[in-house]
Amino acid sequence: MVVLLAAALAMPLGPLRAQPVSEPSALPSLGDVDGMSVAEERRLGDRIARDIYRDPDYLDDPLLGDYLQRLWQPLLTAARARGEITPELAERMAWELMISRDRRVNAFALPGGYFGVHLGLIAVTDTSAELASVLAHELSHVSQRHIARMLTRQDKAAPWIIGAMILGALAARNNVDVANAAIAGSQAVAAQTQLNFSRDMEREADRVGFSVLTGAGFEGEGFVSMFEKLQQASRLNDDGSFPYLRSHPLSSERMADMKARLPMGGLAASAGPRVPVASVSALPSTGAGLNLALPRTGLGTALTLPPVTLHPLMAARARVLAENGPDRLRAWLASGQSEKASPGERYAAAWAAHRLGQSALAVRLAQRLREDVAPEVAWVADALWMEVVMAPAHQRTPAQLAELARLRDQALAAGDRGSLLLGAQAAMATAAPRPAASRLQTWVVNHPRDALAWQTLSAVYRTQGQTLRAVRAEAEAHVAMRDYSGALERLRAAQALPVAQRSADPVELAVVDARTREVQALLRQAEQAERDGL
Repeated sequence: MVVLLAAALAMPLGPLRAQPVSEPSALPSLGDVDGMSVAEERRLGDRIARDIYRDPDYLDDPLLGDYLQRLWQPLLTAARARGEITPELAERMAWELMISRDRRVNAFALPGGYFGVHLGLIAVTDTSAELASVLAHELSHVSQRHIARMLTRQDKAAPWIIGAMILGALAARNNVDVANAAIAGSQAVAAQTQLNFSRDMEREADRVGFSVLTGAGFEGEGFVSMFEKLQQASRLNDDGSFPYLRSHPLSSERMADMKARLPMGGLAASAGPRVPVASVSALPSTGAGLNLALPRTGLGTALTLPPVTLHPLMAARARVLAENGPDRLRAWLASGQSEKASPGERYAAAWAAHRLGQSALAVRLAQRLREDVAPEVAWVADALWMEVVMAPAHQRTPAQLAELARLRDQALAAGDRGSLLLGAQAAMATAAPRPAASRLQTWVVNHPRDALAWQTLSAVYRTQGQTLRAVRAEAEAHVAMRDYSGALERLRAAQALPVAQRSADPVELAVVDARTREVQALLRQAEQAERDGL
């Protein structure tokens, strides 16, 4: 589904304000953008993101999303502290992460501050610093306005043409004919050859990204080891599993520059002061997807960098989620049952058993992980156990139901998104939806662009027989994904419910009527933007 903007059209067809810290080895700035404004870039990004939300490969996995936020928010805060993200960019860009189910190693940056990660990238990284290094690099492409500069150069192609080409490339993996049609035409083909980041832009993203990474508290070796991993893949004649290499071709110069930034102690001498991560404050949640409030419990009681024991578990989750073939799932299941299996391998085995429909085995393996895992990531094993126990095919014992209820209450009391949504699922599984409804109502008030939270709230309302509220929540989920026509359809369905259901909740009915008018206005604005080519 998702690919780097720089690679999207080059891939074969077949997804506290602070003063900047000076750096002795910094490249000169590439200059300001004279053409595309921030507002124009954001509108273009919104259009592309809207289609990505609808793509079958778009994945909102709350546990992986919370983990990525543990890496992403410190990077954003470090970039702001360094002055790389100006107050205007902080407010007007989306700064939003999205996940793709794609198992290829890639990440992407799109206009308007949208970013994403393939499951394959999470799976191939060995440490959080390696994954954060890729995010820091992509963040720097946006903070330095590289995408806007490239689009500004396309003086023969209007932004809507470029947007269509990007979406064509996003569709390439699933439908070659659609993709070819999307990028057809001499104008589009001519622009296609120019949508690669320049060497200067790559060097600048390396330099800024390295300093943002280390300024956020991550070890600089993560940048170097990720480069080395990608270089090794390049030497082995990339077979298409590493599209990141085509969009960000490695050079000996880039490798040498990153290694030169690591002094003997391994910390970045040129990074400037580090941001005290415990005092990190998240950027405003202006988008949907994953740019949500950071966890206060579950993932940690303070905004600290994740423990080293967390990444192997999250990488295992990504690896299994990205796989659809049973052969690999069976292989992970077998290796994870070995006495010498690592926690990551045990996690993968339990999750693979769950994916293979072997629910009883999945529960046993998850329980074993709970007994063996390090204390600082015990909550991860608890979450996995809850997920596999709630499998529809699993026959829960009284003891498992009691334990699920205990973990349900613990999850609903936590402050992180993953725990809340998992706790809500457990609340429905244990026929105790009322506390979940209350917690979710508070959450969506503070995070109205959280589509999955709205969908979960809708399911909770239905278990309580509150049909009007359930349908309105479905509509809000569509609004969160910028699907205004879908939202309007659900709101009209709510207005068309039997009189008894509508009159039972007059306050909610009034909200539905008001939201119908508001969504109609949003739909008209979106249609006008389409006509204007924005």
